[in-house]
Amino acid sequence: MREIEASDGRLTAEVLGEVETSEDDVLIIRRIHVRHRISAPEEKRGIIERVHAIYAQKCPVCRSLQAAIEITSSYKLIAM
Repeated sequence: MREIEASDGRLTAEVLGEVETSEDDVLIIRRIHVRHRISAPEEKRGIIERVHAIYAQKCPVCRSLQAAIEITSSYKLIAM
């Protein structure tokens, strides 16, 4: 079974946005970085790495914003 339990706070994310001022003094979000934190068994690391590598391709928010804002992400596995 490939599923990894993500309920009850096992999967969380912290989103950091970098804002800059444009030439006409308007604040603009230039970059977004998403830090995922997942509590899972160490043996699931390979699955987590594969999912992390492709999730943005299927994420409606990433797909909607990627043309205008640089979006990056990382994850930290908290081994159970």
